[in-house]
Parts: sequence; structure tokens; C-alpha cells
Amino acid sequence: MLESLGEAFALVRKSGIAPHRYLNILTSTLFSAPVYRTYGPIIADEKQPADGFKMSLGSKDMRLALAAADALAVPMPVASLVRDHFIEGVAQGDGDANWSGLARLAARRAGL
Repeated sequence: MLESLGEAFALVRKSGIAPHRYLNILTSTLFSAPVYRTYGPIIADEKQPADGFKMSLGSKDMRLALAAADALAVPMPVASLVRDHFIEGVAQGDGDANWSGLARLAARRAGL
């Protein structure tokens, strides 16, 4: 979820749309789930909080999930991509940041 949310915010920002305007539309409609209400403002404000679940731990959990999937012959191509993005974030120094670091990666890839 955070991967796609980060990519959506990168597109919105690159398009010149105010991130909080998008967040308001998102959370006042179908997507008012806690993950959007919690991480949406962090991403919209381009904050880099250290509290929350760290990217380094997310990377570890993704590796464990993918190992279990591999053992059971369950393809998980999206999880593999997200694992790679966690690894990229950790490699770029965001290992101690929370999972909203995925949004910063998406923004950097978009040239923001």
C-alpha cells in the first residue's frame, strides 16, 4: 500500500497538484483507512520521522515472506518489487526511517 501511495504522491506533486489536496480527496472518499490517514500526511508534508516501523525491518520481513512464498511455490512479483525498493531505501541511508521512506524513493525516482 505504501509503495503505491508514494508513487501516487510523486505523480501528484510532479503534476503541480498540492499534496494535501490529493490527500483530502483520498481520505474523504473510499480510502479513509488508517494507513492513508496515518502515512498520507507524513508523505504530503515530506516528513522523515524516525518513529514507526523501520525500513530495515520491513526489508527483513519482506525477505522472510518471499522465502516462505518461494518454499510454497507462490509467485509474489509485487512483493519482490517492494522488497527491492526496501533494499534501495536502506542502501540510500533510509534504513532507520519508517516505511514512508518508500514515498521518498518514489519522489527521488521522479526527479523531485
